Amino acid sequence: MRIMITGARGMLGRTLTHSLASHDLSPVDIKDFDIADPLAVENAVASFQPETVIHCAAMTAVDQAETAPDSAYRINAIGSANLALACFKHQVRLIAFSTDYVFSGDLDRPYHEWDNPCPATVYGLSKLAGEEAIRQHCPNHLICRLAWLYGPGGPSFLHTMLRLAGKPTRVVNDQFGNPTSTLAVANYIPLLLDRPLAGTFHLTCEGEASWFDFALEISSLFKREPLPTPCGSNDFPRPAKRPANSRLEKKHLRLLSMPAMPDWRQALREFQAQYPEG
Repeated sequence: MRIMITGARGMLGRTLTHSLASHDLSPVDIKDFDIADPLAVENAVASFQPETVIHCAAMTAVDQAETAPDSAYRINAIGSANLALACFKHQVRLIAFSTDYVFSGDLDRPYHEWDNPCPATVYGLSKLAGEEAIRQHCPNHLICRLAWLYGPGGPSFLHTMLRLAGKPTRVVNDQFGNPTSTLAVANYIPLLLDRPLAGTFHLTCEGEASWFDFALEISSLFKREPLPTPCGSNDFPRPAKRPANSRLEKKHLRLLSMPAMPDWRQALREFQAQYPEG
């Protein structure tokens, strides 16, 4: 299959480029063209003529988005719209990645794909704008929402914890989500490529944890000391509000009788076995 991967130098893009190496790939990034330039996007898609575009390119600096909202919307909203228009014009399937930040985090249960988004940050608003543009301009699409992502080389929370090894570290224990490995996501993508699916899917690992739970598991598996200690979100004020509840239910996969994503602890063990230094 001819596949273009945007954001190919990012953490998820690198993993997908490696895992899909048997396909005819065009891994592209900002050095190749500006995704916010509609002519550049159109020319890139027209030139390579992919069957599928996997869209990883995004501004993911959550706090930076609060102070540079134009940059967030330029990449996450306008960039996604440009890609969706080009994919529709050339009859290309679009697989795009979004985020738990499209939800406010106030719900007392995991969010499923048909819950109404209500972002509380500029980052979340810009990613939701990108989702809406894809739905409007490219019907042949999959939007896969991710959360608490880590992967080979980082940057991620896991890599921050490894970098802080040897120092007393406090980690918030009142925010909950689904730690998710880029390896697990990349392993699932072929299942989506092989099926005539469309719509929005949650693609996080199964099971849930607090950031503190995640940090303890990282410290244990990677044999890092001292162990972190718990604290509250109020101890770490940030420019962008972090969702208290980032848990995503994989209802769409379940209703289609699709295989489940791996449990987050198992995925972390597999990651550590392959990448003992992160």
